Amino acid sequence: MPRFASLDAWLRWQETLHPAEIELGLDRVRAVWQRLHAGPPPFFTITVAGTNGKGSSVAMLEAILRAAGHATGAYTSPHLLRYSERIRIAGEPVGDTELVAAFARVDAARGEVPLTYFEFGTLAALDIFWRQAPAVALLEVGLGGRLDAVNMLDPDIALITGIGLDHTDWLGPDREAIGAEKAGILRPACPAVFAGDDMPASIAARAAELGVPLAVAGRDYACRCEAGGLIWQGREGERRHPLPALPGRHQCANAGGVLAVLEHLPPSLRPAADAIDRGLREVRLPGRFTRRPGRPEWILDVAHNPDGMGALASLLAQEAHAGRTLAIVGMLRDKAVAEAMQALAPQVDHWLACAPGGSRALPAAELARMLGGLDRGAPVETCADVAAAVARARALAGPDDRVLICGSFLTVAGAMAAGV
Repeated sequence: MPRFASLDAWLRWQETLHPAEIELGLDRVRAVWQRLHAGPPPFFTITVAGTNGKGSSVAMLEAILRAAGHATGAYTSPHLLRYSERIRIAGEPVGDTELVAAFARVDAARGEVPLTYFEFGTLAALDIFWRQAPAVALLEVGLGGRLDAVNMLDPDIALITGIGLDHTDWLGPDREAIGAEKAGILRPACPAVFAGDDMPASIAARAAELGVPLAVAGRDYACRCEAGGLIWQGREGERRHPLPALPGRHQCANAGGVLAVLEHLPPSLRPAADAIDRGLREVRLPGRFTRRPGRPEWILDVAHNPDGMGALASLLAQEAHAGRTLAIVGMLRDKAVAEAMQALAPQVDHWLACAPGGSRALPAAELARMLGGLDRGAPVETCADVAAAVARARALAGPDDRVLICGSFLTVAGAMAAGV
C-alpha cells in the first residue's frame, strides 16, 4: 500500500524525511538505486553540469533530439510552478499518477535509508526513465557534480557548460575548486565537452587522468553568433544554423556546447542539419528573460549568481528603453549575493527587496542593506514577500517603465503565482 495517494502529500513528507536540506554524497542514493534496478540503463545518457547554462543546454538538446524523431527523457531542477516540470518525457511533464507510483517504488526500495528531497526526486526520475526507456536521457546536475545524486549514473557523454562562483559553501571558494567538483561527472574514455570560457586547470587535469576525449570551446570547436545566424566550426567543418530562440548572446556559448555534444553522438542518434535548425528555432525555456508585454513591460529571469546577473544586465543594456527599470529581487543566502547585485546594478533605477520563502531565503532587510550600499545609489524599498513586491511595483511603475523580477527560481515562481 503506497504511503500517500497525492503528489502534494508525498512532497510535503519528503521535505521532512532527511534532517539536512542538502547532503552531498552517493552512497545512500546508490544503495537505493541498486535495489530498484540492476544493470546498465536502457537509454543513452547525457549528463550536464556547470554554473550557468545547464537548463538552457538541456532544453536545446531536448528540442533538437525531438526534432530528429528521438524519444527523450529530461530531468532538471528546480521547477517554477509544478514539481512535474522537473521530469519530462517527449518534452511533456510526467503526470501526477506516474510520479506518485515512482515515489512509492523508491520508498519501498529505500527501507530505512534517509534521502533528501532532491535525492528522492532523482531516484523517481531515473526509475521513470528506466521504465519508459527513451532513446536519450538528459540529466541536469543539481549541485556540483562529483557528489550530486545525478552522478550515480555513468554518462555516455558529459557536458560542462562553464564555471563561475556559486554554492561556494559546498563546492569551494574559487573556480579551480568548483571546476574539480564539476569534473566529477567525467568518466574514463567517455567523450566530454567544456563549453565555457577559461577552463579551470582542475578540469583539464581530471580529463587527462581519466583519458577523457575532451572538446574545449575555442580550442577544439568554435561557435559565434551573427545577425544572420550561428556559425559553427567543428571537427566536420563549418556550417550555419539559426540563432537559438532563447534570448541573449550568452546562449551562443550554450548552443556551441550542445553542437559539440551532437558531434559525439553515435550515428544512430546524430541529428541531421534540418533537425538541428528546427530544434534551435523551437526551443523554449520559461523563466529565462521571459517577457510579459504591456505598459509597463514585465521581465522574469531566474538569474541568481554573478555570471547570470551579468548576462541579464547585458540583455537589459542592449534594449532601447525610455523609462526606468524597477527590479524585484529575492535571493537565497548561500549565493554570492553582493557580487550578483553589483553586476546587475548599472541597469536598475529602483530596487524592491523581498525574501522568496523557504529556509534558505536571504531576509529582505539584509538584502536591502546590501543594495543600499551599491555605488549607483538607486532607491531601495523592503517588501514583506514577493507578492507584496509585485503589488508595490504595480503601484510605482509608469507605462514607459519596465519591471524586472529575478534572483531565484522561487522569486520568479512567486511572481507568477501573484499574477505576473
